[in-house]
This record gives sequence, structure tokens and C-alpha cells, in this order.
Amino acid sequence: MRVDAVFENATVWTGVGVTSALAVLHGRVVALGDDAVSLSARSRVDLAGGFVVPGFHDAHNHMAWFGMGLDDVPLSDCRSVEEVYDAVAARAATLPPGSWVVGSGYDQNKLVGGHPDRHGLDRAAPGMLVRLKHTSGHMTVVNSAVLDQLDLAHVPVGGDVVLDADGSPTGLLREQAQLLLRPLTYPTPVERVVRGLDRASERYLAEGITSVQEAGIGGGLVGETPAELAAYQIARDSGVLRVRSTVMVAASVLHDLPDGAGFGLDLGLRTGLGDEWLRVGPMKLFADGSLVGRTCAMHDPFDGEPDNRGYFQVPEDELARTIRRAHEAGWQIATHAIGDRAITVVLDAYEAALAASPRTDHRHRIEHCAVLQPAELSRLASLGIIPSPQGRFVNELGDGMRAALGEARVPWCYRLRSVLDAGCVLPASSDRPVVNGAPLLALADMVRRRTASGAPFGPEEALTPEQALRAYTYGSAYATFVERDLGTLEPGKLADFAVLSGSPLAESALDELSVQGTAVGGELRYQA
Repeated sequence: MRVDAVFENATVWTGVGVTSALAVLHGRVVALGDDAVSLSARSRVDLAGGFVVPGFHDAHNHMAWFGMGLDDVPLSDCRSVEEVYDAVAARAATLPPGSWVVGSGYDQNKLVGGHPDRHGLDRAAPGMLVRLKHTSGHMTVVNSAVLDQLDLAHVPVGGDVVLDADGSPTGLLREQAQLLLRPLTYPTPVERVVRGLDRASERYLAEGITSVQEAGIGGGLVGETPAELAAYQIARDSGVLRVRSTVMVAASVLHDLPDGAGFGLDLGLRTGLGDEWLRVGPMKLFADGSLVGRTCAMHDPFDGEPDNRGYFQVPEDELARTIRRAHEAGWQIATHAIGDRAITVVLDAYEAALAASPRTDHRHRIEHCAVLQPAELSRLASLGIIPSPQGRFVNELGDGMRAALGEARVPWCYRLRSVLDAGCVLPASSDRPVVNGAPLLALADMVRRRTASGAPFGPEEALTPEQALRAYTYGSAYATFVERDLGTLEPGKLADFAVLSGSPLAESALDELSVQGTAVGGELRYQA
């Protein structure tokens, strides 16, 4: 047999063992080790002693949001609200009057002065329309020029417009209240979404990411346009969708189908449609909000706020009804639930749906699954629900999460090791652009469990380097229903891999690692 390529002179961690080479034919692995080296090949690639791992798979990210956000005013490095205003003023000075000034990535937990407000934005950018997106995506601050155009008399259920001591809006819109902006900002032009996918996937390849799951398209808080799937198709057809993509569909765009065909998209489309490059994945549903924003639904109040237990984004009975209908229609379901109260309610809904309509291998998920009490961990495992936490959150958001929870609840937060010990499959993901989505950074955080200030954060939940690597490869592929093709480098699977400068299996080496090359289907699409 003559193959397309043999990649040799490497340490190849396949996910099930270690070998020295791999052979590729028609985009798939056909042989490993000495068997690969012995084959005739159209090309032979010397990897110069690099360490090969299956391509990283991000099981929960927002690729279009990230790519388009590269044009926003960057606010993640600001450490005071005055720095935020200065950044807004600097961008406004480059634009004509009446333009939008859009910033993203601020975190009030890291700012002296807390949230920006409309008065400060009015001073920073007079005559402009200003919108600043919180790093979580669950809040937005706007200036008076925007606020004056919003229908504040009809705030959607599951959100709120924050008021000051005098009862006037501060400019902060939380959760579903952000939908008040839709008449001004929605839909995003399809060509802009395509450009965002182009820029994002280029960055992903440079970080060793070869496949992703987009955590919500088409509607709700995370959708950019009703034609968002078309944007992905255009990006694929034009060659700028460089990573394999599975897209979650916002629950708000599902509906009853005629002739008793169930609950879904027109033509009866549901989870699983597509191919190895672009697939329809789960229905995405929001139960609650943000931990660092203190809007997620909790059993007990946030630390220092005795009257604040957060809230649900949809009524509890509606949440359960949507989960039941989607389950009966054959969808995989991915429900955003961060607070422990939200997790309880979502598990109740999954349990009821499975009891009414048993289904094996459903792979329903809880996105983030952040504040997970011990009793609910056992129930999660017994129901076969997949939690989808983000290891990087502990570093970038951990100090704010600790402040919101208080010390006693930190051990329940973004659990990793105990999820594996309970028998669950653990995927890894970033929720990018909420935090830096580079997998090599996340691997280190999953192993070390330290906040940005250096404080330990639930150290008993730390993983070994190999467990973290498996989560970012096989675990994420399993959670996305693509482990038959991805997640390990075994004969018959797609030849998607990253070439690293050294071994990620030693904690001491994690800080020194870099991506030297990334291959998709055996084709090197990025080389350092």
C-alpha cells in the first residue's frame, strides 16, 4: 500500500499509547509506528523529535463571537473603571460622530470602581453609541445615547435593567435584558460572521485546535443572525472554516413541526445532520446566568449579598417542558447551568424526561456545571449526564468566583477530578472569548488549580497532565458525538493532530510548551 504521507521522527501520544510515527491515507490514520515507517509514501515528513497529540477539541466555545470581537476595544487588561473610559475615549477619537464604540472583556471583579456606567461612557464618548460587553457575555453596559433608544418598559423575563439609588438606569443590562438591544444590533450581516469564523479558526490552528463545538447559533443571547448556519456553510465552501465544527442550535429557534414530526427545525432537522466538517449538534438552552456576575441561580445567597440568590433565565416549568420535548424529538441537549439551584432543576428535568422516554446514549450535557454539590454529582453520574466545565476559569475568573461564593462553597466549583472519579466522561473547553482559549494554558490550569492571584482553588479537583490531555482530546470528542472519528490517533480515525515542542505529560514542562504544527486530515495547515 502506498499512503499519502508518513509523519516520522516523533513521539506520538495516540490517546491509547505512545509510538513513533503515523501514516495517513485519504485524511485518515492507517498505520502507526514501525508499520507506518515501512510503508511507501508520496511524502515523508520529519517532525524533528516533536511530540504529537490528537488535535485539541474545544467542546464549548463561541467562535464567531470571538472572531468578530477581535475588532472590539479590548478591555480585559483594564484594572480600573477609569482605564475602561480611557480606552473607550481613545477608540471614539478615531471614529466619525454617531458611530458605535464597542468594547469587550471587562470584568468588574478586576476593576477599581466596579462596573462602568452610562455617565462615565457619556463623558468618554460624547455623540457616540457605546456598548461594552462583560467578559462573561451575560451583561452589557451602554451609554445614554443607546439607553434612550431602548424599550425599558418591556424587559424580557430572565433579565434586569440595573438601577442606581435614585431609581435611574445605570446602563447595565443583565442576562435577557440584553435582548433590548436587538432592534439596534441584530442581525449581524452574514459576511461579517464569515469573516469572524475566518479569523477565529486561523487562531485556533495556531493553538493546535482542530475541532470545536460552537455553543449556540441562530437565536437567544449567543446567536448572531437567523442565517448563522448559512455563514458556517459559506465559510466552509470558501475554505476559511479551517477547523471541524459542530454547532449547537439555540432553543428559541426550535418549534413544533407539522404532522406530529416532533420538536425541532424545519424539514425535521436535528442533532447529527452533517458531515466530518460541519454538523448540527445539541439544542442549547440557558437555565441561568453568570457566577462572576452574580446572576446564576443559587440555593443560598451570594457572599455578602443576603438578598441575592440569582435567577433563572426562563421559568422552571418552561425549562423542564423544553427539555422534555427536545429529548422526545431525539435531540442531544446542552443546558447552561452554573448555580447549584439551576443544576438541581436541570437534573430534575433530565431525570423526568429520561423516565418518560428512556433513551440510551443520549449524552445530554450541562454546560459549565459550575457549582456542583456532592449529592448532585452522584445524580449527574447515575443519569449519564456529561458536565462541561472550563478549566481555564479557575485562573482567570477564580478570584471573582471565590468572592461570589465564599470559602465554604469553593470546593464545589468547577469540579474536575471528582467528576472523573464518579465515572463521568470529562470534556474540556474554554468558553472563549470569556477567557483565553489556548489549550496549553488550560492544561496547566487543570493541573494546578490556582487563581490569577496565585491562590489555590479546590486543589483536590486537580487532574494529572494525562487526564487533562485526554479531556481536551477524547473527552471533548465524546461529548460532541464525534469520538468515532476524533479524539485519538488510531487507524481509521481522522488524521487531526498537533505537534508540540515537548511533552505535555510532565507538569514541569507545561509552561514551556508551544505548538510547532497543526494538521487537519493529515495536511499541515499551520507550522510555527
